[in-house]
Amino acid sequence: MARDMSDIDILKMELEQLKKEVSTPREPVSKTSKDIMEWCEAASATDLLITGVPDDKNPYKPEKGGCIIT
Repeated sequence: MARDMSDIDILKMELEQLKKEVSTPREPVSKTSKDIMEWCEAASATDLLITGVPDDKNPYKPEKGGCIIT
């Protein structure tokens, strides 16, 4: 799409995007990082990346047994 547009058209499009972004409400990083940390701690009990998948519900559990040498 940008190939079909002139440089002026591209700059106008970028200016419109910047006008939209400047009016977006912002939160301080200190507040949002605290919120994210609290959410992660609250969800950690049910997070499968932390607790792992129980063996009886894991479809990718390796078969038990040794190697077969032929």
